[in-house]
Amino acid sequence: MSAANAAATRAGWTTTREAALVAAARALADGPIGARANAVGEVDDFAWDTFRDLCASGIVASGFPLAHGGTEAPMRVRVRVIEALARVCSAAASMVTGTDLAGRPIAAGASPALAAEWVPRLARGDAQSAFALTERLAGSDVAGLSTVARPEGDGWVLDGVKRYITRAPVADAFVVVARVAAGKGNGADAAAPARGAAGLTGFLVPRDAPGLSVGPIQPKLGWSGVPVAEVFLRGVRVPRTHLLGAEGGGMALAQDTLVRARIGHAAIALGRAGGALEMAAQWCGRRRTFGARLGEHQGVQWMLAEMATRLEAARCLVHAVADAYDAGAPDVPVRASMAKLHATDLGMQVTVDCLQLFGGNGYLKEFPLERFMRDAKLNQIGEGASEIHKTLIGRHVLREHAGTRHPCLDLDAFDARMADPEPTR
Repeated sequence: MSAANAAATRAGWTTTREAALVAAARALADGPIGARANAVGEVDDFAWDTFRDLCASGIVASGFPLAHGGTEAPMRVRVRVIEALARVCSAAASMVTGTDLAGRPIAAGASPALAAEWVPRLARGDAQSAFALTERLAGSDVAGLSTVARPEGDGWVLDGVKRYITRAPVADAFVVVARVAAGKGNGADAAAPARGAAGLTGFLVPRDAPGLSVGPIQPKLGWSGVPVAEVFLRGVRVPRTHLLGAEGGGMALAQDTLVRARIGHAAIALGRAGGALEMAAQWCGRRRTFGARLGEHQGVQWMLAEMATRLEAARCLVHAVADAYDAGAPDVPVRASMAKLHATDLGMQVTVDCLQLFGGNGYLKEFPLERFMRDAKLNQIGEGASEIHKTLIGRHVLREHAGTRHPCLDLDAFDARMADPEPTR
């Protein structure tokens, strides 16, 4: 048994308990969360009622450690919960993945005193945090972050602007990743921003810290219910006690957080696509065209069959990556990229195809497929666009097979023939 699975067993995550939490998520999806999902999708205010339902059911607490009031669910459980919620509401599923994105760095990197102050409140839902990583000129390129933390006295002073920060309008604290600079001040003696992982450090910054301000909600295409905004840091003083992890360990802190978030994005895409397929099948079983039910046409049956089969394959991939994360497998980052790439691209295609089966009705706001399609696009962009993950995966494949030799391929002999100035006729 891996260390992660042993920890889950100690936390009491038996098969029965796992099933109970997933069942609770499904009950919420079929009940109050599903009932209000269309309304939540119309206005981009934070969906407080949905959040409170998730807290009351213990779903929010499942992302936090036992020591601070959480229930410490393994990833294999969380992906099933996320999938169940995403079947009806992107906002609800995002609130679960948000506990990984914005809560885990605090639980994992804060000092015992700071964790005791914040994590129990986050687990109960009494407070919320936001992960302030992305900037205007640094999205997937985390190494290009330019927000600076200048040492000053017994702490730091932060300056920078963070962009696309989910839950910023309602967050009580921010996990800010900044680059620790050697210089002081804002003039010529200030250290110029560098690139790479060197100096990147995580900080916990309360919302009421002087110099921190949150911009207006940034309108977006879809995924309403979890608004985003910019966060401005102008001479924000952060005491040493608010350091998250080691100084210079911000990249490692961010990478583990992003791996979990990428697995979560894959699960959201999977759940939403499954919900779209469910609605399309119900529609095709009732809608009549050319004297027959839509679902009686072979072409439609084949569309449904292909979507269902590909979704089941994606589900196997997502669940396998979750198990690998729980087991502490070293290749989890690239496998998370594979899961996110495959599930989110497939999720976009499935929602579009399901909307197509609804015909003109699918394009109307009276039906939820248009909301599902708008929401699906963000999964292909958030936590690393699909193109970024293709690059990461491609580089991994090249490294993995560099210096190896397939028994059926002799490239050395090929190179030798090509170098022969007088090849044998």
